[in-house]
Amino acid sequence: MPFLKRPGQPDLHYELDDYTDPWRNAPYLILQHGFGRSGRFWYSWVPYLARYFKVVRPDIRGLGQSSANFDLASEFTMDACVGDVVAIIDHLGAESVHFCGESMGGILGMVLAATHPARVRTLTLVSSPVFIGSATKKTYSLGHASQEEAQQKMGMQAWVAATNRTTRFPPDADPGLLAWYEEEFARNNPEVQRAMSTLFHGISAEPYLPRIEAPVLGLYPTSGPITSADQERMLMDGIRKLRMVHLPSSFHKVQLVFPAACASHLLHFAAQHDGTTCRES
Repeated sequence: MPFLKRPGQPDLHYELDDYTDPWRNAPYLILQHGFGRSGRFWYSWVPYLARYFKVVRPDIRGLGQSSANFDLASEFTMDACVGDVVAIIDHLGAESVHFCGESMGGILGMVLAATHPARVRTLTLVSSPVFIGSATKKTYSLGHASQEEAQQKMGMQAWVAATNRTTRFPPDADPGLLAWYEEEFARNNPEVQRAMSTLFHGISAEPYLPRIEAPVLGLYPTSGPITSADQERMLMDGIRKLRMVHLPSSFHKVQLVFPAACASHLLHFAAQHDGTTCRES
């Protein structure tokens, strides 16, 4: 169970899934979770990827098994989150990595790729907005003054259950998946989750888009409730090397509804960049 321990900084937990041939020195692939979740939410992608890449699933500071021994008001910043990812890359001994972020984890990835271009080989965005729009904020507020107020008054598990059924998953989603998602989400510290809401609700990746040098793969629903057509246009206009793939859904969590398809697209995209094969006879 790997941890990165740093003086004066929160301990960072990550999982490493590596079934690559030991003589190949395969590249690292970081899978970064989004709002309020943890690295465990990538479980369904790992079997498709870990044979060809050293898959790293970090928990953002304060979430999962990463520690929350920092000031939420002043030290949960984008610079801090980017610095945490760079610290993990350094800890792994890697010059550069493939990076895949889902939802808000993709916003983090866009800022990372723009500010540390030499560290990102490819960037994959999974249902990642450029910013959290006013319509999404209203939807997630569920009639309250803000999302944070809704989470506090309803309780985190009730809030996530309600929003799962409006934006994240289709009506025919496996009830077991929904129950697991809600229980797993609720294992995290709600104060950290609310701080993460505040952070990502106040940032836009738009100024960073022209600075992204890495090839970018976008995996998006055909008509997502959080990633609007206008935001997709921002991505296409702002990022020089972008390949957009749409999955047939009008719900946000294509990551968990189409794990095999998403992982396959990422696998071939990253392997093509490296000039390697990802098939075995």
